[in-house]
Amino acid sequence: MRHLAILGSTGSIGTQTLEVVENNEDMKVVALAAGSNIDLVEQQIRKFHPEVVCIYREEKARELARRVADENVSVLYGMDGLTACATVASADVVVAAVVGMIGIRPVIEAIKNGKDIAFANKETLVTAGHIIMPMIKQHQVLLTPVDSEHAAIFQCLNGEHHGEISKILLTASGGPFRGKKREELAHVTVEDALKHPNWSMGRKITIDSSTMVNKGLEVMEARWLFDVDYDHIQVVIQPQSVIHSMVEFVDGAVMAQLGTPDMKLPIQYALTYPQRRNLPGERLDFSRLTDITFEKPDPETFRGLALAYEAGRQGGSMPTVFNAANEKAVAMFLDRKIGYLDIPEIIEKCMNDHHKISNPSLDEILAVEAEVYAKIEKEKEL
Repeated sequence: MRHLAILGSTGSIGTQTLEVVENNEDMKVVALAAGSNIDLVEQQIRKFHPEVVCIYREEKARELARRVADENVSVLYGMDGLTACATVASADVVVAAVVGMIGIRPVIEAIKNGKDIAFANKETLVTAGHIIMPMIKQHQVLLTPVDSEHAAIFQCLNGEHHGEISKILLTASGGPFRGKKREELAHVTVEDALKHPNWSMGRKITIDSSTMVNKGLEVMEARWLFDVDYDHIQVVIQPQSVIHSMVEFVDGAVMAQLGTPDMKLPIQYALTYPQRRNLPGERLDFSRLTDITFEKPDPETFRGLALAYEAGRQGGSMPTVFNAANEKAVAMFLDRKIGYLDIPEIIEKCMNDHHKISNPSLDEILAVEAEVYAKIEKEKEL
């Protein structure tokens, strides 16, 4: 029996994880954590009967506690509540699926408590990979990636020797604006950017996909997950989203993982590794798949991807600046306070203004995040 703590249970990954749990009798949910969607969390509590739940906002947590007083569940709030869910004694695996840097502390505490991590919170490795990966080794826990691209690479490397990797080929759909030039994106609306051609995801990650910032974050995440430098990580546009990523080896062989664009596959594999289990759903039909095409990304139009490589190569606190500036800019775009092309401009300005910390502590990482947020808010007011 696998006992799961799901951080981010109301998001896209969290809800699909719960669908996977329903299909596997040897999985039990012992903890759930979410932001403020207490209507959905109440349904999840009554269906999966966890021991402990965290709602980040205190007033929402108190309201939920009143609603589920008939259930045998503790309802907590804030960072302490999130950390309690990540470290609950009965859990043996933590599904880290919260969005943003809020996930760093709970993941660190989960690792310290010997929990395996099914990892879908890319910001944690982007900003604190130099802290997280040594801890994974020190505490001898298993980290299995949930993002479809990193799960694909993980599968391609199964049974292979790390020293024989020549290149990681990270695929991208190209998003809703593939083939567009920068001037064509000047008047993009929120609705335009949320129309992803292949994947169903949360709002923030869908915007990140449209700007290719998401792919840049995945490049930085891959650097830590697979210990490959940036010169050996290549982004390839694969518009059909059939090939989820590839690995080229030193002898020229290329291994690829293919499948339909369904996140339940990497989620289930992360939870059952090294086993594979039946998963209901659509299968690739090669008799109907007429072609699989590839393109080069356009770093001039999709400036966020180039900035991600730059931030990653500089290292230290610069990836935190990149990530925090993007989080703030995307939130502002979704609130219709800035234009679409302002997103990479804000990221670049914050990076140019930052004095890098070479080996930041967790407190320094979080302080840099707060400084970037404050800087953007102040400049918006001027």
